[in-house]
Amino acid sequence: MSYNRFGRILNITTFGESHGPAIGCVIDGFPPGVGISAEEIREAMLRRATGRSRHTSQRHEAEDVQILSGTFEGRTTGTPIALVVYNTDARSKDYASIARQFRPGHADYTYHHKYGLRDYRGGGRSSARETAMRVAAGALAAKYLDQQFGIRITSWLGQLGEHVCDERFDADSIDDNPFFCPDPMKVPELETYMDALRKSGDSVGALVRARADGVPPGWGAPVYAKLDGDLAAAMMSINAVKGVEIGAGFRSVAQKGTEHRDEMTPEGFLGNQAGGVLGGISSGQPVTVAVAFKPTSSLRIPGRTVDVDGQPVEIITTGRHDPCVGIRAVPIVEAMLALTLMDHYLLHRAQCGDVPPQRPRVE
Repeated sequence: MSYNRFGRILNITTFGESHGPAIGCVIDGFPPGVGISAEEIREAMLRRATGRSRHTSQRHEAEDVQILSGTFEGRTTGTPIALVVYNTDARSKDYASIARQFRPGHADYTYHHKYGLRDYRGGGRSSARETAMRVAAGALAAKYLDQQFGIRITSWLGQLGEHVCDERFDADSIDDNPFFCPDPMKVPELETYMDALRKSGDSVGALVRARADGVPPGWGAPVYAKLDGDLAAAMMSINAVKGVEIGAGFRSVAQKGTEHRDEMTPEGFLGNQAGGVLGGISSGQPVTVAVAFKPTSSLRIPGRTVDVDGQPVEIITTGRHDPCVGIRAVPIVEAMLALTLMDHYLLHRAQCGDVPPQRPRVE
């Protein structure tokens, strides 16, 4: 199996390559009656698009999404929703020099050994271009969760290299700057840092945080479909992700049990170290996740590698690349959180739809 499908009941299958004619997805299992338009999907996709600022790749895609099926008179019908976006600004010639070379830290080497060949034009399926369709599908899931439950998902850049970005937090400012930074006072510092990094030809990693408010208790499963387990897998499926934390995450190692256990009162929980998930099931608290992205592997700085014959060569990657992929990953993390939550709602409804709301309930 090729495993290009995400979800158990809400199935998202993506297709296409970075430098192919088009990318797209099929969303199966989406409930009927939800109003959607190509323009609102496109608006969501433009949040992660390249070329929005000088701090990302300068590839400019129009992201003119077409809805091919699954809607009638502007509403979902319950049948598979097919979306397609045609690539309009690929420059495959930029990659001709690495057709027989493996970029260090990239998927070139592993794709070559798995499939016996690879699409060297921008990485093919290993390119972040694939994630555009996740954002498209996530926009629909986020709208459904908001309409049905009032669930609101917020994502932001928590750290860029060594620069912590959310010591001060203003949610309203996240979309007002090219970094998705919640602290507007921090933006000039990030601008200076990224300008210097880009000129040096190097790259850097990032930490993206997301929070879902309004998630009801009871979503998830005790063992093999844990909400936090599926959420971690969803985040790890994003290109360049090397670490995921739910709630306190690795900080739990140094915590005492008295600090971590999130005591409860009739008025609510006294903390959320668990990140809104207990025993694999949502607690009704905000679901929180942090995702670590590695530095971009495609660099203009010469480096050592081997070619397809195993011979040592020097490599320099030309073309248009992000000095930090984590910046544009903020909407992707948000989308995968929405898709995971909606899939788990549908799983919960399938098994426990007749279970009445339980008391007491604390938040």
